[in-house]
Amino acid sequence: MAVLICGSLAFDTIMTFEGRFAEQILPDQLHILNVSFLVPSLRRDFGGCAGNIAYSLKLLGGEPLPMAALGSDGAEYLERLQSLGISTAHVRQVEDTYTAQAMIMTDRDNNQITAFHPGAMMQAHANRIDAGLTGVRLGIIAPDGRDAMLQHAAQFVAAGIPFVFDPGQGLPMFNAEELTWFVEQASWVTVNDYEGKMLCERTGWSLADISRKIRGLVVTLGGEGCDVWIDGEKEHVTAAVPERVVDPTGCGDAWRGALLFGLEQGWPLARCAALGNRLGALKIARRGPQNYVLNAAMW
Repeated sequence: MAVLICGSLAFDTIMTFEGRFAEQILPDQLHILNVSFLVPSLRRDFGGCAGNIAYSLKLLGGEPLPMAALGSDGAEYLERLQSLGISTAHVRQVEDTYTAQAMIMTDRDNNQITAFHPGAMMQAHANRIDAGLTGVRLGIIAPDGRDAMLQHAAQFVAAGIPFVFDPGQGLPMFNAEELTWFVEQASWVTVNDYEGKMLCERTGWSLADISRKIRGLVVTLGGEGCDVWIDGEKEHVTAAVPERVVDPTGCGDAWRGALLFGLEQGWPLARCAALGNRLGALKIARRGPQNYVLNAAMW
């Protein structure tokens, strides 16, 4: 069965700063911030949450269906997806605009500064989840255009398709009422530690409260693993140790692809999270969000 992945497709321009951001930014001068970073290495990768999640899920043997928008410069990305055996049936190409672009700068401590141009992503709501859509067992609302995230969540509910709410960097776009609505419509919620705190602050609910309203909540903690919450009870799932730490870009999306694979298989949430931790560790050892491959140790 297929998994419908609603989110962004983007080109990532990834730069490496060999120092530390913290050493270049003076806290008492933030009101007149004017900094420049020398980035000796630069590369361009295929990215975006929908593309990265679809890549991870496909590696694991799942059937991803990305639902997203590309700009007039998106032909290369369409060819990329098709070469991976990933369906582009729900990818819309929008003329007279660029594909979403992320400019990501990473320092030696793996801190990141990102500038994001949404481009065609702002038209993603033109894609609709038809109530007659067949062969889709579950879905995910990943960061995307604001209207798309709201409308696709409502369409998942209307179609009777359970979904994961993964607000990511899109979380600040929504007020308390909207976030409350998202949680109440979703079957699962996944956030990182910072997003979890923001979600609690805006909704007025604790993590335990949120977990009682859905089938399960996962809070990812980077190198510390993740916490799985079900019915108000927390279970910690330990991190997998990477062979090396090279690039954190796309680790969360690799994790979410594994989550969807496990959910589609009917696994317990903690087992899904453990596989996600292993995918994240595999990804962080490779540059770029879609350049890692599975190894025998995964299974």
